Amino acid sequence: MNIIDSIVNFAMQSGLAKVIETVDWRSMVMVLVSFLLLYLAIVKQFEPLLLLPIAFGMMLANLPGADLIHMEFFSGDQPLSAMMKQIIDKGGILDLLYLGVKLGIYPPLIFLGIGAMTDFGPLISNPKSLFLGAAAQLGVFGTYLAASTIAFGDTFFTAAQAAAIAIIGGADGPTAIYLAKSLAPELLGAIAVAAYSYMALVPFIQPPIMKLLTTKKERSVVMTQLREVSKTEKIIFPIVVTVVVWLAVPSATPLVGMLMLGNLMKESGVVERISKTAQNELMNIITIFLGITVGATTTGENFLTLKTLMIVGMGLVAFSVSTAGGVLFGKIMYFFTGGKVNPLIGSAGVSAVPMAARVSQKVGQQENPSNFLLMHAMGPNVAGVIGSAVAAGYLLSLFNL
Repeated sequence: MNIIDSIVNFAMQSGLAKVIETVDWRSMVMVLVSFLLLYLAIVKQFEPLLLLPIAFGMMLANLPGADLIHMEFFSGDQPLSAMMKQIIDKGGILDLLYLGVKLGIYPPLIFLGIGAMTDFGPLISNPKSLFLGAAAQLGVFGTYLAASTIAFGDTFFTAAQAAAIAIIGGADGPTAIYLAKSLAPELLGAIAVAAYSYMALVPFIQPPIMKLLTTKKERSVVMTQLREVSKTEKIIFPIVVTVVVWLAVPSATPLVGMLMLGNLMKESGVVERISKTAQNELMNIITIFLGITVGATTTGENFLTLKTLMIVGMGLVAFSVSTAGGVLFGKIMYFFTGGKVNPLIGSAGVSAVPMAARVSQKVGQQENPSNFLLMHAMGPNVAGVIGSAVAAGYLLSLFNL
């Protein structure tokens, strides 16, 4: 082979040649979308810990010829041994990492880290917050019913797909991924991107809804200081919650159980080393793996469809209705307590910890600068984490999973 042939052969194997050869506009659009998400993560700092690896995974999956992930290996009900053989023989690095999503490993480990970082004291101090966390799941179940019974044009979502889409309303990325990988793996990329996008947009989406549904008088309510929670209560709480959730919704145990294990490690004070590992090293590693593999599922062929646009739209509706459900139940508590509960804390019943609680604090202080709602809002906020996991478990149980 002479030097000219070598140069021509090299040029034919280049990425530019692959682009010209495939001429897939959808892949190029997805690369541009990944650039936009990278901008939002780096410049605007919208959930950068997950949005950055998701965006980069999206870019890698849509570069022609990169051949890093093969979603066809994971389709169907083939045995794990057959799947592993394909990955070993023909797979790339992202195929190996995607096994953590396919097998449902990453989301529970993320919950372990979240539990190790979370203080359930505000919820224990004010157990009524559980009702606000439950009310904020209104968007999940409302969207599920709507998506599973209504046909949109020529597109119809199955009941399982509707359940996977609806969980976006809980504003909990790991839970959305956990449910989607079981009920609608073909929609995983769109659901994950929508869930994390709305988590990042909490400060923009929630305030207009909160102000629309409340009066100035309600937003100005100053709540009394929470009681101090003992260490014994904090240790008993995760054990009791795990058992109660298992008795009521066994399918939710993997998520709630890992969440409570992380919290027990934190509160017990006897395993500080592994508690810090769960909060930091383990959490960071799983976040990288989860983000990049979820992003890699968003190929142009699968992502740029009418269904994706509908998922994004329905996810926004679900999240908005969940926010409204929490606020409206907060108004009910305001009425029955004689004005002692600020309804704004109900918006924190979604699972975007601690951003949703900070939004409640911010909106409350706009009306009354002496108002400090953060710790009061953290109760519904952590209740929302539990609530979204229980909702996901219930939806899984509907399909005997």
